[in-house]
Amino acid sequence: MTLTELREVVYRANMTLFESGLVFGTFGNVSGADHDAGVFVIKPSGVPYEVLSPDRMVTVSLETGETVDATLRPSSDTPTHVEIYRAFRCGGIAHTHSESATALAQARLPVRCMGTTHADYFHGDVPVTRALTASEVAGAYERHTGLVIVETFRSANLSPDDVPGVLVANHGPFTWGAEALQAVERARILEWLSRMDITGRLLAPGAERPAPHLVDRHYTRKHGRGAYYGQKP
Repeated sequence: MTLTELREVVYRANMTLFESGLVFGTFGNVSGADHDAGVFVIKPSGVPYEVLSPDRMVTVSLETGETVDATLRPSSDTPTHVEIYRAFRCGGIAHTHSESATALAQARLPVRCMGTTHADYFHGDVPVTRALTASEVAGAYERHTGLVIVETFRSANLSPDDVPGVLVANHGPFTWGAEALQAVERARILEWLSRMDITGRLLAPGAERPAPHLVDRHYTRKHGRGAYYGQKP
């Protein structure tokens, strides 16, 4: 994929996010990476979605985190994206402040896997990070946000491929995927699952978790070598 094509893909992903209703104002951002070229493209900071265009997307070096060929400043969340790309080797990242997922993040609660609908997309709970320390917030805040996401997965021995999303404590959700549009789709799914979890918490606070074998079966029928859901490509 050329850089021009990547800009177009990331532009379309940002517009898809905007049209999804998961963001308002200038909140949220989507990026897409080309690891072979050592760059990613991300939404510019503070620019309304209505006036975005492919040529306004900002190119950033994966190695340095610095902009490559843009006059506009990249999203303020760029250092967070850098750390996720470096650690997880994904191809796209989406960040929203969607209502239900953000409510759980602010409550410092994970999105629990309580049934098969969740297990179709995430192999277990979507975790919430620890809160950042005062020194982390006062320093390179956005970079530390990325680092605490990576820490959350490594400390719990979680696969970012099996659980492609996280809630940052007191902040909001990040999702990722093989490319930018998949990251946006996972942001939509995560918001839906968050809404279901909140409803479940209200209806039956002590509800039992599903059996691990049921979660495993629903996840693996859609993901991995043995997947059989849907049609063959």
